[in-house]
Amino acid sequence: MAVTIIASFSSFFLSLILSTAATTAKTSGFSVELIHRDSPKSPFYNPLESPSQRVANALRHSISRTHHFLSSGKNDAPRSNIISNAGQYLMNISLGTPPFPILAIADTGSDLVWTQCEPCQCYKQDAPFYNPNSSSTYKTIPCSATQCKKLQGTSCSDEFDPESTCIYSVTYGDQSFTNGDLALDTITLSSTSGQPVALPNITVGCGNNNDGTFNERGSGIIGLGAGDLSLISQMGKSIGGKFSYCLVPLTATIGSSSKINFGSNGIVSGPEAVSTPLVRKTSDSFYYLTLEGISVDGERINVSGSFALSKGNIVIDSGTPLTVLPTNFFALLKDAVSSKINATQSESTVQGLQLCYDNSERDIKVPDITVHFTSADVKLKPLNTFVQVNKKLICFSFIGRDGGAPPIYGNLVQMNFLVGYDTQEQTVSFKPTDCTKA
Repeated sequence: MAVTIIASFSSFFLSLILSTAATTAKTSGFSVELIHRDSPKSPFYNPLESPSQRVANALRHSISRTHHFLSSGKNDAPRSNIISNAGQYLMNISLGTPPFPILAIADTGSDLVWTQCEPCQCYKQDAPFYNPNSSSTYKTIPCSATQCKKLQGTSCSDEFDPESTCIYSVTYGDQSFTNGDLALDTITLSSTSGQPVALPNITVGCGNNNDGTFNERGSGIIGLGAGDLSLISQMGKSIGGKFSYCLVPLTATIGSSSKINFGSNGIVSGPEAVSTPLVRKTSDSFYYLTLEGISVDGERINVSGSFALSKGNIVIDSGTPLTVLPTNFFALLKDAVSSKINATQSESTVQGLQLCYDNSERDIKVPDITVHFTSADVKLKPLNTFVQVNKKLICFSFIGRDGGAPPIYGNLVQMNFLVGYDTQEQTVSFKPTDCTKA
């Protein structure tokens, strides 16, 4: 089975075309097409933007995206960053019975699935609000229920009655917020096989008071993070806890598309596949790996200090283009890379990029770089390590940044790899793959 997804330049936007008929989700695999947000095939395509403007916008998002991770692990109301343009996934699903189409931000860094519901003190949206009274499968969750206790920031509609409706309150990193009733309902995903997939009894938020930097085209958020209430976690049994994606290079020809796979289709195996443990952290929606070092032309630089002492010291994120490292470690990596390149450095046209070269007169040979995770060595290619910012300038796809946010393994270094997540075995796997043919 396959469903169509719309993906952004920096983080791959999703759009599932849905049907009213449904079958129950099974453990068999299905795949989803990922279409670049800036592709002419995308409804979000802006013909007035030049390729260099699109790249610059995507790279600037990496800088702002790091603020998203500053709220990690705090014991207040759940928080996650919402970036208005390049940092979002947009996902069309159907909610309820009969299915009602919902277009929402798909956020890999948060868990709750919610939409704007009638009656609503809401931000403006183009589509109608969801009416829970129209769904035969909608049911509010009592305050005593496990789902209510798994989500921080909840309360009871009647503080003296534990069986009254569970009320949620979620604030995001840019101070956008949603408040409403926690409920169970059916989410439906369609497929090109002709048989849509119904996911019954999914915990959702029915938002009656929402505001912030949300776009009028969207009507909520679909949490795809690592927490118990994310859509991925709630799909766990039906997909065997497995999903993978294969991101095409930015230079791929028009018509090429990335793919995300679920269930048996999401298994990553073969002689070139390597796997590293996923590290779970308490009250956290992010996917953590342990980075042990990086080699440049075979010369290894090991992580050190507090960065080396912590398991799960880096977040793998398909929503951030650049790879973000602690400043001290990045400085060693930058020196090692620049010492191998026989060219004069140039000033970046994008604030934050820290190692750039003028590539207009000759092709610059860049060194081989291998990322060493626990039990997994991932050998990168030049398309992963340097990005063409404009016709003249190429820049290193790694940056250094401190300030309390965890390091980030971004999507540029994941291009042309089949990246598989097994949330049951708690592993992430990498396999070199031509994603234009996957």
